[in-house]
Amino acid sequence: MGQAGARGPYARTPARRAEIVRAARDSFAERGYANASLRDIAERAGITHAGLLHHFRTKDELLAEVLADRDREEWRQGLDTVDGPDGLGPYLAELMRRHPRLWIELAAAASRPDHPAHAYFADRYTRSRAQFAGGFPDEAARRGLREGVSPESAAILFQAVLNGLQLLRLLDQDLDIVGPVTDFVRLLFGPADGAPRPD
Repeated sequence: MGQAGARGPYARTPARRAEIVRAARDSFAERGYANASLRDIAERAGITHAGLLHHFRTKDELLAEVLADRDREEWRQGLDTVDGPDGLGPYLAELMRRHPRLWIELAAAASRPDHPAHAYFADRYTRSRAQFAGGFPDEAARRGLREGVSPESAAILFQAVLNGLQLLRLLDQDLDIVGPVTDFVRLLFGPADGAPRPD
């Protein structure tokens, strides 16, 4: 009987939770976090409102899982897709095309300490800067950056440029972001080791 119960409509299965998270991501992207409802998310996931609450007790809890799921997915994609600075610009531009509204709206709203995603964004920005800077563990690796640019400054510049482009694209959906992102990566990393540097 225990196994039969586990196959019921409210079973705590990874597959069901993944369906709910996907539905929540779509709802947040279309309606914005504030206007999205758990009932709408449940309908998109093909379950009842009570069934959704069996997996996620609040919209805040679901938001945290949507954000964490997105991070995991894009980290895996980046590792599989990007093999150097030349591939980084197009990859980042594609990410911004895919879901600019949800991310930039949440990031702006989460600047308020009382927002449910505030801790997540504060931790994520700190963690991503540390991960970026950690990718340059020695002097040989640091030579990949343009001369005079520290890994710490590069990490902050990356965040600032990407967030700014996301905001601009909200205002102009036809804006070309591949070119600017690619140019920024080239500016940041400069010529390859051994190549002449600009004066």
